[in-house]
Amino acid sequence: MGLSDRVRLGVVTRWVTPELVADVLEKCGVRDKKSGALPAGFMVYFTLALALFQQDSYDDVAEQLVGEIAELSGSIPNKSSFTRARRRLGPQVLETMFRELAGPLAPVGLQSAFYRGMRLAAVDGFVLDAPDTPVNRAAFGGPVKNGWPAGFPQARVVTLTECGTHAQIDAAVGGFNGGEPELAIKMADAAAGMLVIMDRGFPGVALWKAYTGTGAHLLIRARSSVAARPVEYLPDGTYLARMNLAGQKGAHPGGVLVRVIEYRVDGGEVIRLLTDLSDPIAYPAAELAELYHARWEAESAFRQIKTFQRGPAEVLRSGDPDLVRQEVWAHLVVHHCLTQVIIALAEENGIDPGRVSFVKVLKHARRSVVRQCADTPTKIKEFLVALAVKVYRKLDNGVRRLREADRHLKRPDSKYSSKLSYRINTRDRRPTRRVTAKVITLQPAIVQ
Repeated sequence: MGLSDRVRLGVVTRWVTPELVADVLEKCGVRDKKSGALPAGFMVYFTLALALFQQDSYDDVAEQLVGEIAELSGSIPNKSSFTRARRRLGPQVLETMFRELAGPLAPVGLQSAFYRGMRLAAVDGFVLDAPDTPVNRAAFGGPVKNGWPAGFPQARVVTLTECGTHAQIDAAVGGFNGGEPELAIKMADAAAGMLVIMDRGFPGVALWKAYTGTGAHLLIRARSSVAARPVEYLPDGTYLARMNLAGQKGAHPGGVLVRVIEYRVDGGEVIRLLTDLSDPIAYPAAELAELYHARWEAESAFRQIKTFQRGPAEVLRSGDPDLVRQEVWAHLVVHHCLTQVIIALAEENGIDPGRVSFVKVLKHARRSVVRQCADTPTKIKEFLVALAVKVYRKLDNGVRRLREADRHLKRPDSKYSSKLSYRINTRDRRPTRRVTAKVITLQPAIVQ
């Protein structure tokens, strides 16, 4: 056993155990071929540490990992050695690690995680900026303006997220030029038996058949042009309609029959939901309309990853597409482990996981690495007990406030931007601490 085998990742080691690391490396066929090189087992922890300490350099992350091992802390390899070792490790190891750990975490009694016996999940996506290298641009693509590249290349991540806990059940990684529905279809098998909520960028016959074919149920927002012609009116004012592939006629057998629910929130625009739950008595339209807002839990999980864990507007550190994918999977693994910490704290204190501060848990997870105070099962247990006391002081007060945020820029793009590019009067708008409950009004179909 070499000195590097003593390296651990603080409280994250409770789930990313040395035994799991060895098992994943064996499954992926990754073995140490050269004596003296950075070992693969160490590089798994190092790559996860890069995600946990996104804003730190390779050298700083390595020092935090081996700080308590004097023989290693005095001889930190240079950046190029770490980069070569990351290439030898590849992205598959971290993806396999994620798939070994990922899955729903909500206990049966957690009300916010279930609807009529079905586990609630949401499918949505986000993008992460990667360094602007020719290979990253070619592999992932990125925003384009007037025919020229604008901004960074971007890796696209689509996840199947458990609404009650923010745990990632499954994920798929692609490029900016690829669509979210195509990545979402890859996760259909993981959604079996769940009620999956999606926004209006996802409706499609192929996706619908993929999810319902595995036994999942769907609740998807749709544009006014999708499934627009009623086939049958239901007693509660909702109706059945056919969703077809582009260019197909309404009666084409390749389409699917969906239930359409229309409603307004506070008298605003008409919102249309498509669902395969066609029984209006077993699944009331008002309940499904109210349930749709749970989709925003996926956005909250993305905020934890992008804003808190990665850092706001932070660019990934890898100039190679395989290493970018490796980084993305590492971020997903770390986020899932931190979510497990939150679930454990919530269960021990008998509270909803939404009341536990992700930022507080993230900070203490980083400290557990720096202080090397959680490198054995006993020390991890002691650390979690101490963390529970500290986190309890930072619980969110009561029930989470309703989401309230206008979609416009708070700052101009530059001092030369047009005054019309953002609202000047937003600086006078004060944050609302109390938001009145939204009024949902069903929009019954008009029978002609």
